[in-house]
Amino acid sequence: MTAARTVKVLFVCMGNICRSPTAEAVFRHKVERAGAGEFILCDSAGTHDYHIGDPPDPRTQAAALRRGYPMHHLRGRQVARADFEAFDHLLAMDRGNLTLLQRRCPSPHAHKVALLTRFSAAWRELEVPDPYYGGPKGFEHVLDMVEEAADGLLQHILDSR
Repeated sequence: MTAARTVKVLFVCMGNICRSPTAEAVFRHKVERAGAGEFILCDSAGTHDYHIGDPPDPRTQAAALRRGYPMHHLRGRQVARADFEAFDHLLAMDRGNLTLLQRRCPSPHAHKVALLTRFSAAWRELEVPDPYYGGPKGFEHVLDMVEEAADGLLQHILDSR
């Protein structure tokens, strides 16, 4: 019997303090609940270096914690060239960051880069909006979108095994 291959997912937004750490926390929770933590790993990063080493935005943390997703331990980092080889899926939250990833991605790994909402039935091909400059409802909307897309992503990975 062969060992199951590990699948690695990187969630990407601009600064790695709102949307991508939300996606990481939500997806990690869903993976653990599904008993798939041994073969599905995830991380998050930003396309920009604005918040390297910073924890997620306090509003992001509060909204996520209300739904049972702790993320106080996460820290911002920037997408590195090695990520394109290391990860099986690099999932952008919006088209702007998708374009930045596509420009930086070595051609052998281009198939790994997509929008997170590609895995969503309800939000397919829409962008996960940046809640940073909005009110509390924006953080809740991000969670709604990410939770639904994370379910689709998890199912996709499990079906591909």
